[in-house]
Amino acid sequence: MSQLEQKLTEMLTAPVEALGFEMVGIEFVRAGKHSTMRVYIDHPDGISVDHCAEVSHQVSAVLDVEDPINTEYNLEVSSPGMERPLFKLQHYIESVGEIVTLRLKMPMGDRRNFKGKLLSEADGMLTIEVDNQEFVLAFANIEKGNVVPTFD
Repeated sequence: MSQLEQKLTEMLTAPVEALGFEMVGIEFVRAGKHSTMRVYIDHPDGISVDHCAEVSHQVSAVLDVEDPINTEYNLEVSSPGMERPLFKLQHYIESVGEIVTLRLKMPMGDRRNFKGKLLSEADGMLTIEVDNQEFVLAFANIEKGNVVPTFD
C-alpha cells in the first residue's frame, strides 16, 4: 500500500464505518489527468448501488474538506466483487484455503507473481502452494493480492 493509500485509508475508514459498512481498502491508480481512487466497501447483507452512492457522497465530503490529493482523479466506490482484493493481513487469514494471486514489492528469487492455494498464515508470513511447490512470503512484501474466483 502506498503512503497516499495508507493516509486515505486512515482518513476514510471511520466515516465509512459510521455509515455501517466495512472499509475493505483503497486503491489509487495514477494515470496522468485520469487518475482513479477506488474505495472498496462491504456489508454482510451485500452492497447495492444506493450503498455505493451513499458512501461516495460521504467520502467526497471528507475529501473536499481534507483535500489530501493534489491531482485530478475520479472516485469509484464499489463492492470487492468476486476477485476480492486483499489489503489487510486479516483478509489473507480469511482467504486461507482459497486460490489467490499475489504480486510482491521485491522479487523472491526470480519471481514477483504467484498464483496458487493460500495454505496458511503465521506471524505475518503466508504460505502459498504454486504448482505443488510451497513458498513462504512476508505479508509486508506483498504489493497486491486478489482472490481468484472458482466455480465448483
